[in-house]
Amino acid sequence: MPNFQTLTDKAAIGLSLLCALHCLAFPLALVSLPSVAALQLDDEAFHLWMIIAVIPTSAFALTMGCRQHKRYHLMVLGLLGLTLLILAVVLEETILGETSYSEIIEKVLTTLGAGIITYGHYRNYRLCQRKQHCAYSELGDQPTV
Repeated sequence: MPNFQTLTDKAAIGLSLLCALHCLAFPLALVSLPSVAALQLDDEAFHLWMIIAVIPTSAFALTMGCRQHKRYHLMVLGLLGLTLLILAVVLEETILGETSYSEIIEKVLTTLGAGIITYGHYRNYRLCQRKQHCAYSELGDQPTV
């Protein structure tokens, strides 16, 4: 049975991909299916709620994973991805405003941030799986017999 850390890694990957998919595919869905506009998912509140869901999920999964496999660069990678997601929302609402290139910058930052988070969680998941399937000794990471 998978542990809670594994489930949160998978959830963070799913949330990050959902955020990127929403950012890239929603304009196409609006053109293809005008009734999607009634859902009001294009609002910036969607990005805010996604960030609120991704931050604790990512923080927990990466912290627990890094404690297990000791590869702390994945924590930095996750923080970089989260920073890009937050930056996309903050810049779009404050500095960029309604300029012609604000949507493009927001989409690039969101997609890049979601991709980095996804990669970090995938590596975290794989390293934790490898660590659980191997028996390591306490003294020097040598397989026990």
